[in-house]
Amino acid sequence: MRIPLTVGDFVRRAALVAPERVAVVDEPDVAGSLGSLTYAELFRRAASLASKLDELEIPHGARVAIVSPNSARFLISFFGVSGWGRVLVPINYRLNAEEVAYIVEHSGASVLMFDPDQRDLVEHLSGPIKVCLDGVDDAEWFSEFSDRHDPLPWAADEDATCSINYTSGTTARPKGVQLTHRNCWLNATIFGWHVGVSDRDVLLHTLPMFHANGWGMPYAATAMAAEHIVIRKIDGEDILRRVESHGVTLLCCAPAVIAMALDAAAARRAQGLDTPGRDAVRIVVAGAPPPRRVIERVESELGWEFIQIYGLTETSPLLTINRAPKEWDELPGDERATRLSRAGVPAVGVEITVDVDGEVLARANHVFASYWEQPIETEKALEGGWFHTGDGGYLDNGYTVITDRKKDVIITGGENVSSIEVEDTLFAHPAVAEVAVIGVPDEKWGEAIKALVVVRSGFEVTEDDLIAHCRDHMAHFKCPRSIEFRDELARTATGKLQKFKLRQPYWDTAAGPSS
Repeated sequence: MRIPLTVGDFVRRAALVAPERVAVVDEPDVAGSLGSLTYAELFRRAASLASKLDELEIPHGARVAIVSPNSARFLISFFGVSGWGRVLVPINYRLNAEEVAYIVEHSGASVLMFDPDQRDLVEHLSGPIKVCLDGVDDAEWFSEFSDRHDPLPWAADEDATCSINYTSGTTARPKGVQLTHRNCWLNATIFGWHVGVSDRDVLLHTLPMFHANGWGMPYAATAMAAEHIVIRKIDGEDILRRVESHGVTLLCCAPAVIAMALDAAAARRAQGLDTPGRDAVRIVVAGAPPPRRVIERVESELGWEFIQIYGLTETSPLLTINRAPKEWDELPGDERATRLSRAGVPAVGVEITVDVDGEVLARANHVFASYWEQPIETEKALEGGWFHTGDGGYLDNGYTVITDRKKDVIITGGENVSSIEVEDTLFAHPAVAEVAVIGVPDEKWGEAIKALVVVRSGFEVTEDDLIAHCRDHMAHFKCPRSIEFRDELARTATGKLQKFKLRQPYWDTAAGPSS
């Protein structure tokens, strides 16, 4: 017997086995907040969304884009769109209007849902049907579904595209990663297995839902009928308050969020207050690995279990996981932190190898199907039957260790930023003769963007001038946090920059006793 694996399975099961259990607590005091919903209510609203798309004659396989911070509506859309055969296109709401327009157009989205705070990003677009997620414009889209027909049946296909997730690469234009239902289903179940997700968990959405579908944890938590807590804007003290008031047991995040939580906990201790969630919270981290000292502080100061994963949007994303095994229980904190700083061991069903050039390659059932309308890029990425991660590394007794990023992508605050895109923007300034953009260690953001600039003869320019120039032309999270002026940039005999050598002094310093 073969039953198609689709993400609709997760919400249907939750509504069946735990209909009256709280499914999601929306962000309060914002336009259109849905408050607290049970799993029966969440399912009905997802069905309502699917039914509305039927009424508008949006066919199965059509793309439905969403530009929004975390919200209950975003969670519902994972199931109301993909669960009935359409393709969700989650868009990073931190992008600028031009970047959002490119993704909407490139994906061919028929519908564009947007948060009221992102109205200025989409108001100029005329192609898709637009709906504001404010509780008024979208009232029929997310209703209780009491007086409308059931959604049209979908001939479920696990190889159909579930979502198209756009990710920064080595060029100025992002690529659309086509994840199938099979990809997303297996990633969610394997991720949930490794992290131990159960119906007793309370998931705080500290990770943007647009980011690789919240890494797939919205699917995994829903499958087990766990409780979702929406947090719209990330603040360290607010995280601790939510952990305390909702009994949060699980959160996923970038290194920047760890820094915020640690700072907030330190401020609490200064006031004689406890850190909530001690010995109860698991925190799953991805992106640039945090310094070893930060990992140690998570376990010693917060009392939370630190888990690290490694993967890419193209792998849904789980490739490796580093969760301390029982053999590490008696190790000193600094030794545990050192071991936890590695990317991890292959997740169930994943194969990892390193080729002769030092590039990490992977094979798994949740590796993506293709790049949307980019067959040449797809062929390159999947050459030889392995996914080419673009990351350099090595294997250490089964553990993957990442040493370099061949794709020249900087991961800052959990977001991928193409260094080439930043360089192109800086080159557009008349005072810039040469530039190299690199990621340098940052305790809060994981990596911070730094530009090394050679000024054109006869010109004068300041660090603030160049940063302002970038902010005028790019999403702000992509802009350099610092500019360092150089007389020259060292190159090879063939004129190529060796960025690993430019980065090395900064990372060598970070690897000292304080890190």
